[in-house]
Amino acid sequence: MISKNGELNREWTEEGITKNYIFARGIGAADQTLTNKTQRMATARNAAIVNGQYNILSFVKGVQLEGGVSVAKAIETDSILATKINNVIKGAEIVRSSWSNDDGCVVVLRLSKTSLRAAGLKIAE
Repeated sequence: MISKNGELNREWTEEGITKNYIFARGIGAADQTLTNKTQRMATARNAAIVNGQYNILSFVKGVQLEGGVSVAKAIETDSILATKINNVIKGAEIVRSSWSNDDGCVVVLRLSKTSLRAAGLKIAE
């Protein structure tokens, strides 16, 4: 993610989907007009979290449900399901945060498949 000299690595492997979790990485840039380092770091982390949530949603939309339909198709016709999924994604656990030399932030989020099932998704195994 971030090298020892504080720069973003030029290449990394996305974690993706495992048996129990969906992982996603988010990257947030610091607002360089802010004079306070803490504010730059905080705003970068918040941006990274939002980006990570978007990336998790992209993974989730590709998950196949029982019956062979994707989550993306299911939420097109069920707004309540879409709301439940968005709420679950907002609760994704932040498992790692790191900052670059310019106060940008990279986070790794983890979402359990159990929480998706609790929201009403019947995920195919």
